[in-house]
Amino acid sequence: MEKLSSRLVSWASILDEKTVEQARTASTMPFIYPHLALMPDAHLGRGATVGSVIPTLGAIIPAAVGVDIGCGMIAVKTAFTATDLPSDRRSVREQIERAIPLSAGRYNRKVVQTAEPRIAELEELAEQKGFDPATYAGNWREQLGTLGSGNHFIEISLDEDDAVWLFLHSGSRGVGNRIAGHHIGVAQRLAKQWWIDLPDPDLAYLVEGTREFSSYIDELRWAQHFALLNREEMMDRVIRQVSEWVGEPVDEVERINCHHNFTESEMHFGKRVWVSRKGAIQADAGRLGLIPGSMGTASYVVEGRGNPVSLNSSPHGAGREYSRSAARRTFTHEQLREAMAGIEYRDTDAFIDEIPQAYKPIDRVMDDAAELVTIRHTLRQIVNVKGD
Repeated sequence: MEKLSSRLVSWASILDEKTVEQARTASTMPFIYPHLALMPDAHLGRGATVGSVIPTLGAIIPAAVGVDIGCGMIAVKTAFTATDLPSDRRSVREQIERAIPLSAGRYNRKVVQTAEPRIAELEELAEQKGFDPATYAGNWREQLGTLGSGNHFIEISLDEDDAVWLFLHSGSRGVGNRIAGHHIGVAQRLAKQWWIDLPDPDLAYLVEGTREFSSYIDELRWAQHFALLNREEMMDRVIRQVSEWVGEPVDEVERINCHHNFTESEMHFGKRVWVSRKGAIQADAGRLGLIPGSMGTASYVVEGRGNPVSLNSSPHGAGREYSRSAARRTFTHEQLREAMAGIEYRDTDAFIDEIPQAYKPIDRVMDDAAELVTIRHTLRQIVNVKGD
């Protein structure tokens, strides 16, 4: 851990100056308490750094939560081992691709039977919160059980004992994005209305006790729950496809579902604060979490160590070193093929910006996180599914 200022600490050994400056700027906001914490995977984001933990007293910065509210991971350990799996991995990849809509803007044509109780749960929660999600996305119901694009993925992996894990990464899709965008806009309009001088427009905040703050918290919590149920719905579909592929029911040994773009009210350093984790997972002592690597590299099942200075947090992944456009200019389709050797995936140059070399080395990130988490399992992927 390195103390970069009285209000900024970092666990990142790979950290560029622009990222440091962005985090330092955010840490000067008067309601930060006690300090902003940078995780090992920290990199430049919108307003607030991706891979940062931002505790605030009496206010929340919507952009510090991020636009993919509730984005996170789910993993299921099965009773299968590598020897139980058929050799034809392409068939299960294609089955999963047919069962789950992939890519931005692609959704279910109808609400499927398994999604109905989850939709009913979300409808009831929205009614309790006093808002209609359809004002943000009329097709939000059809969005449940869809992956998205970018670094979202579905994987079949093996751990150090060759046990089979099912692993996926996604969030609150278009409806969550619109909820986030709306409240970022509200915060920015209020800042202008009240002549608040901000070092960055994306550090606009909402003040606890106001109608705008309460509305944001209600809709944020709904979107976080949507994201959690979205992952559950997709995992159930993945399990069905794997069961058909293997020819036997999937016996679940363990299931972990965790956010890494979210806000919670927590006690830290003697005060109740709003902790916004933008690209970080909750790592209380004994809590299990998931840290994926980049496409083609290892992922980790971890146990939190409850490090108080990190506000009980840890990294959420590898963290980009190249922007998507820079990665496309730098790397080639052939390099991607080399990186994915031995892994069943859809071979297309659409994924060049997700090449492992565009990210920090995940092993370095995990070394940096040694004070934050203990590694319980190391997973190596054998099948990868992504959206364009």
